[in-house]
Amino acid sequence: MLRLKALTRFPGIHMIKDKAPAPTSPLPARTPRGPRGSLLLGVMPEVRRDVLNFLLRVRSEYGDVARYRLGTLNAYLISHPDGVRRVLQENVKNYTKDHFSYRMVSWVMGNGLISSQGSFWLRQRRLAQPAFHKNRIAAMGRLMTEATREMMQQWESHAASGEPLSIVREMMQLTLRVLGDTLFGLSVTPHAETVARSFEVMNEQIITRGRNLQLLPPVLPTRYDRELRAAIRALDTVVYNIIAERRRSNEDSGDLLSMFILARDDETGEKMDDKQLRDEVLTMLFAGHETTATTLSWAWALLDQHPAEEARLHAELDEVLGGRLPTVEDLPRLPYTRMVMEETLRLYPPAYVYSRKVQQDDVIGGYQIPAGSLVDISPWVTHRHPDFWEAPDTFRPERFSAEQVAQRSRSAYFPFSYGPHQCIGNNFAMMEAQLILASVAQHYRLRCVPGYQPTPEPLITLRPKGGLPMLLQRRSSKAVTAHAWQR
Repeated sequence: MLRLKALTRFPGIHMIKDKAPAPTSPLPARTPRGPRGSLLLGVMPEVRRDVLNFLLRVRSEYGDVARYRLGTLNAYLISHPDGVRRVLQENVKNYTKDHFSYRMVSWVMGNGLISSQGSFWLRQRRLAQPAFHKNRIAAMGRLMTEATREMMQQWESHAASGEPLSIVREMMQLTLRVLGDTLFGLSVTPHAETVARSFEVMNEQIITRGRNLQLLPPVLPTRYDRELRAAIRALDTVVYNIIAERRRSNEDSGDLLSMFILARDDETGEKMDDKQLRDEVLTMLFAGHETTATTLSWAWALLDQHPAEEARLHAELDEVLGGRLPTVEDLPRLPYTRMVMEETLRLYPPAYVYSRKVQQDDVIGGYQIPAGSLVDISPWVTHRHPDFWEAPDTFRPERFSAEQVAQRSRSAYFPFSYGPHQCIGNNFAMMEAQLILASVAQHYRLRCVPGYQPTPEPLITLRPKGGLPMLLQRRSSKAVTAHAWQR
């Protein structure tokens, strides 16, 4: 339950229900405290060692607005839900993507929806929005479950032999196929290995370069820079081939890629060139499969660790589905399945920190946030804030019942970001995750290999370290018969 003492801990900001903008603090703005760090690097050494524990420690020791130094840059961690709402919604234009993390992502993904901003971002967002209309994505459900069924058929030999699988890899391949089938109308599966290897390089290098404040583009003739350039070229080859194939067909398939290809600028009448299309396709390719695959991977790890919650999930699936593949129409009758995914996203949000640059002085929670500084908003931290989540480190799907959700500030939970920049594909991702979870959990229990302990690896997304090796155990129940999912 919500602890009401939080109402008095964050002066100068209205709390609960997100009904009104936060009033200005009646007191003079203060300067927040925070860890001092080293003379030259600030807190960067601790961030490099363990960024997740660093963020939790800063909130715990210094409160809901804390200050630290990243090299020569002053940064502020905003952890209270009202501060989250201030940055990501109420005063969103003051907190821009003019941040080194977005510049580094743009080296790979260009000026797509993740890294673009302003009027260009708004135009691209409006062009993409119809592809994610609830009626349109509902029609994609059959493609999602069909892909899952075929994956489970391939799992049969592993279940029989007891050979472990990398569940992260399996979920990545599955969600990549779903993305190609639903949003691009083309099979991306033949390129799965190329995409996986290239994104691995991107994931590792962007994070490492950011934590080392290596902010120059990869233009040097070093092995490290050549590796990133090669990954970008490989992704470009895949994406430009996708675009060329669709242009040759000259068909309006009604999917996202068709909408981008056929769209015209309202003022100039111009269509997107291949470079613009490349940036948006590559952005969707990464964001559209990496985040969902990571979330599903964590769901399997959590269910393995919590047998009572796993049993409750199985009971719901057996009662509602009886061994058949789920449909979109089944989802309202699978509330616990949804709660499992929402609680997974609370504990392990794929995007665990959002960073912004401050354009003009602001006041948050009675603290001065000066222009030119950086701001960090962390779902990893706010989702574990003890004033808003009882037993915050415990896996409790029931905390996402309608009754409990109604008691919480909406901005206490933002796994898909918040405000106008909330992920455009959040409904798509939630539907896909629920359908895949329901399809697989009817037929298999997934168990971590002996000796493996899932631990988060904070790359661009928050993956389970080591690929999450798991063993497959066939379920036996009255509702599920052997090979019931096969045709």
